[in-house]
Amino acid sequence: MSSLTIATRESRLALWQAQHVKSLLEQHGHQVSLLGMTTLGDQILDRALSKVGGKGLFVKELEVALADGRADLAVHSLKDVPMELPEGFSLACVMEREDPRDAFVSNRYADLASLPHGALVGSSSLRRVALLRAARPDLRIEPLRGNLDTRLRKLDDGLYDAIVLAAAGLKRLGLQERIRATFEPAVMLPAAGQGALGIEVLSARQDVIDALAALAHHNTWLAVSAERAVSRAMGGSCSMPLAAFATLAGATLTMDAAWGDPEGVLELVSVRASAAVTDLASAAALGTQLAADLRSLVLARGGSLMLPPDHD
Repeated sequence: MSSLTIATRESRLALWQAQHVKSLLEQHGHQVSLLGMTTLGDQILDRALSKVGGKGLFVKELEVALADGRADLAVHSLKDVPMELPEGFSLACVMEREDPRDAFVSNRYADLASLPHGALVGSSSLRRVALLRAARPDLRIEPLRGNLDTRLRKLDDGLYDAIVLAAAGLKRLGLQERIRATFEPAVMLPAAGQGALGIEVLSARQDVIDALAALAHHNTWLAVSAERAVSRAMGGSCSMPLAAFATLAGATLTMDAAWGDPEGVLELVSVRASAAVTDLASAAALGTQLAADLRSLVLARGGSLMLPPDHD
């Protein structure tokens, strides 16, 4: 038995995730406490993440707590974890995935097709913006920042006709009744790692890595390793309108990736590939190859893999 401290953001969803990991570790005989923290990403709500440093803003303070010994592990929504971790840090565990899809949330409309011409949809994800514009170019899409409860409150205050959120977060908090419809991946391809929890540790903490082994879900880890490899190879972050999603059937991993134009000028570019995978390295290799195919198609169609620095 060991005593472990989990660093976590203090949003309701982040605390749920940390409590979930805490409970599982306690079932394996460990003593576990939580260290709640407010990150810079939680504090800056008036600007798009792509303009203020990206998703790393949600994990930096937690990594500092790991480095100075205040915490032993940090629990993240994997889609918020940068593709390249700082030297000395490792992704030690990926847990079984919740629903990876995006959810359509509205108080007035049943689904995306029901929205009237010019309806206002809230989302600050460039991926979601690009995919929404590909499906419904007539919609108005405006930024929506804040934690899950804040976003729902803005919808309830009438600021938007609909918003798009990760289905996993709503389900984890028992808010599945707010989901009016879920987007199938063919319409709204998920972000790399969406729906999965990742646990970060110091690379040198083999004791913590060993303790987390019982929580890992092999098939989910293979899938998200391929997805994150796509994003890593494309230079992906919140400043790139990129989607990547993989599913495993037997030993065959099938991957889809898409690049969209957030301005809606260029058509959506999509690629698919399948391969037999046996470990994280072969899964990542498939993702890297798919990224090369996607990059070639984007450039051939006149797309840019770099966004202007003032893009919101």
